[in-house]
Amino acid sequence: MSDSHMKYSIRHAIDPVAARRMDSEELRAHFHVPALFEPGRINLTYTLYDRMIVGGAMPERGELTLEAIKPTGTKRFLDRREMIAVNIGGAGKITVDGEAQSLAPRDMLYVGMGSSVAFSSDDPDKPAKFYLLSAPAHQKHPTSLIRIGDAKRLDLGSQAASNERSIFQFIHPEGVKTCQLVVGMTTLATGSVWNTMPSHVHDRRMEAYLYFDVPDTARVFHFMGEPTQTRHILMANEEAVISPPWSIHSGCGTANYSFIWAMAGDNVDYTDVDPVPLETMR
Repeated sequence: MSDSHMKYSIRHAIDPVAARRMDSEELRAHFHVPALFEPGRINLTYTLYDRMIVGGAMPERGELTLEAIKPTGTKRFLDRREMIAVNIGGAGKITVDGEAQSLAPRDMLYVGMGSSVAFSSDDPDKPAKFYLLSAPAHQKHPTSLIRIGDAKRLDLGSQAASNERSIFQFIHPEGVKTCQLVVGMTTLATGSVWNTMPSHVHDRRMEAYLYFDVPDTARVFHFMGEPTQTRHILMANEEAVISPPWSIHSGCGTANYSFIWAMAGDNVDYTDVDPVPLETMR
């Protein structure tokens, strides 16, 4: 559905038994989120997993105002929500309640409940691409800009295991406070292709991945499903995938890439996961 520069779709929650019976096209219809970034538009996917909204805003020569959509049931988009925007395009600005915040590539802005938001690009020929993540909120936290250089960095994995990577935690217990959003970015080193393996599940939180920095001729195989009923979805550059709480979420690319992971649910504890030993997966 669409309204002026706003466009949205709804994804209903799928149980694991139903997911076992789906072919590739059905899996993509329920979990794959393509075409996030469209010039001059805000595209949103409203999910019934913890009411998370996944979206993209790509302003060109004017501002794009974030307006309410019918599923939120509110006058303004953030009346009962919080939001995080990560810029994966050119330099741009996010204006929150009349105050402009400048975001370079890879910077992130947290916006608290009740705010009004508009997006713009510094150079329309090199537009910003704001990846949007929003979840219901129960209290207002202040707007906070986190530059990629200020994120908490963890270097993990090894070249021998094809998973040498750097994790940038935008939201963590010692940093910016949120109601339930947890967001970070992972960048794979050259020659490394695996993410989140050995895998895990977390019934307490859903998750979404945005794959980017994927070469045009490359793809990422995103693995999902119950640990003993794994499936895959093929991902191209700047496409997202929804991960239900019961599902693993892991990927392997034909080249190295980056991805943004985001969670919403019962807690904001990054380490609260249930590991899945590789030898038990099917």
